[in-house]
Amino acid sequence: MFQNLKASNISKIQVSEFILMGFPGIHRWQNWLSLPLALLYLLALSANILILIIIYQEPTLHQPMYHFLGILAVVDMGLATTIMPKILAILWFNAKAISLPECFLQMYAIHCFVGMESGIFVSMAIDRYVAICRPLRYPSIITDSFVVKATVFMALRNTISTIPVPVLAVQRHYCSQNQIEHCLCSNLGVTSLSCDDRTINSIYQLFLAWTFMGSDLGLIILSYALILHSVLKLNSAEAASKALSTCTSHLILILFFYTVVIVISITHSAAMSVPIIPVLLNVLHNVIPPALNPMVYALKNKELRQGLYKVLKVHIKSN
Repeated sequence: MFQNLKASNISKIQVSEFILMGFPGIHRWQNWLSLPLALLYLLALSANILILIIIYQEPTLHQPMYHFLGILAVVDMGLATTIMPKILAILWFNAKAISLPECFLQMYAIHCFVGMESGIFVSMAIDRYVAICRPLRYPSIITDSFVVKATVFMALRNTISTIPVPVLAVQRHYCSQNQIEHCLCSNLGVTSLSCDDRTINSIYQLFLAWTFMGSDLGLIILSYALILHSVLKLNSAEAASKALSTCTSHLILILFFYTVVIVISITHSAAMSVPIIPVLLNVLHNVIPPALNPMVYALKNKELRQGLYKVLKVHIKSN
C-alpha cells in the first residue's frame, strides 16, 4: 500500500525543465562537433544575408523568382537561428537545461519554418512551370501580387496548422524523467518522456507530414513532370537544355530537402539501435539547407553571379 501511495505521488510530479543531452552515444566527444556546426551556422547567416543584399541592390533581380529566393533566405535564417544558438550553448557551455515554455516554443518554430520552406519550394516550382510551359502568360500570372498572396497563404497555413503540435505536447504529463536524448525539442522526443498516452501527438505529427509535406511534394513532382513533358516536345535540343538549366538549382535543393525528411522518418524507427543517426540528420537538416541554398543558386544562376560581382565591385571601390 505504501509503495502504491509513493508511486502515485511521484506520478503527480510535473518537471519544471527539460535537459537536452545532445547527441546520443557520443556525449564524451560531442563538443568537437561545435566547430563544424558553428561554421555552418555562420555560413548560413552570411550567405543568406548576401543573397538578400544582392537581390535588393540589383534592379534586374526584382522579379518574382528572386523574390521567392529572398523569402527562402529569410526562412532559412529563421530555421537555423531557432536551433543553432541552443545547440552551441550545449556544446560550449554545457547549458543543457531548457524551460518547458522555451522548449515548446522551439518545437513550434521548427515546425513553422520547415513547413514554410516546403511551401516556398512549391511556389518556386509553380513559378518554373508557368515560365516554361506557359511563357506567354507568365507576366500576367506570376506577378508581385502572386508572390505576396502565395507567401501570406503559406505563412498562415503553417503558423495555424502547427499550433496543435505544442498545444498537444503541453497537455501531456511529464513526471520524473526530463532528459531528452537530442539537441533540440523535437515533438516526438519531448512527448516520449510523458507519463500518459501520447498517441494523439504521434497521429497529428503524421497528419502534418502526410497532409502538408506530402501534398507539397506531390505538387512539386506534378509541376516538374509537366515541365519535363513540355521540354521533351521542344524540337531544339539547345532550347530544351536552356529550359531545364533554369530548374537545376531548384531541383538540387528540393531533392536534398525532401530526401533528408524521408530518411529521418525511416531512421526514426531505428532510433533504439542507432540513436545518433536520426538526431544528427535532424540537426543537419535544419542547418545544411540554409547554408547550401544560397551557394547552389549562386553557382547555378548567371544573374545572381553577376549581381554578386557588382556588389563586391562596389564594396571594393568604396574601400
